[in-house]
Parts: sequence; C-alpha cells; structure tokens
Amino acid sequence: MGCEVHVVSRSEADREQARALGAAWTGASGDRPPVPLDAAITFAPAGAVVVEALGALDRGATVAVNAIHLDRVPELPYELLWWERELRSVANVTRQDAGEFLEIALRIPIRTETEVHPLEDANLALARLSRGEVSGAAVLACT
Repeated sequence: MGCEVHVVSRSEADREQARALGAAWTGASGDRPPVPLDAAITFAPAGAVVVEALGALDRGATVAVNAIHLDRVPELPYELLWWERELRSVANVTRQDAGEFLEIALRIPIRTETEVHPLEDANLALARLSRGEVSGAAVLACT
C-alpha cells in the first residue's frame, strides 16, 4: 500500500524478522524512528510504550493501542498530544472496522509466519510462546 514501516522492539530477533519482512527501519525500545510517523500501533501491554509512540508521531497522527490489558500509562507531557495527535484503543474498533481491515489485508497481501500445533499440544505451544521461541504466530489446529 506504499506505507513505510518502522518497527520498535526490545527483541533483536523481532527486529531482524521485521527487516526481513521489509521494514524501512528498526530500533530498540527507546529509539526514535528517523522520521515523524503518520500512525503507530502498540502491541506491548506496557503504558510506557504508549508514551514512546506518542513521542514518535507527526502532527495529526494516531496511536492505536492494540493491547487488551495495559499496565499504567505514566504521566506524560501534554505537548505529546498537541497538534491533534490522537490516542485510540482496540476497544474503539467496530465490526465494520475489522471487516474493512480484512479487505485491505487481502489486497496487500499481508505476509505472515505461522507455526501450527495440534490442539492437544496447546500447553507446549504456550510454553514456547512464553520463552520467545515462536517465530510469527502459534496456531492451534483442531483435527
């Protein structure tokens, strides 16, 4: 879709995977992307990440918080919200939003990496995920 993607992660393996998938830039937590961002999506359940994302935005840009559970968002300077910056959560996503996203995902197309596990190995899959041993997404398959 012509978007330039920038990825911030604590994990070097995740940054390496992002580069392999075509990210224009990757950085560690606390690093600032080389250009102001039009939008940011946070996945970590850490409020501090939300503040970092706000600090990386351009005027009129949006941070979408994609964590269902989020720890405390620390106090932040009001300047991070100046110039019509917006903060949204997944709780604001509608069925129509999800349907529109899936239509876009089909056109891009999104490249994913999955690791399929039989349902009876769910505990193994969760343990591997917890240890950071899963590249991409772990998927449970019912047979």
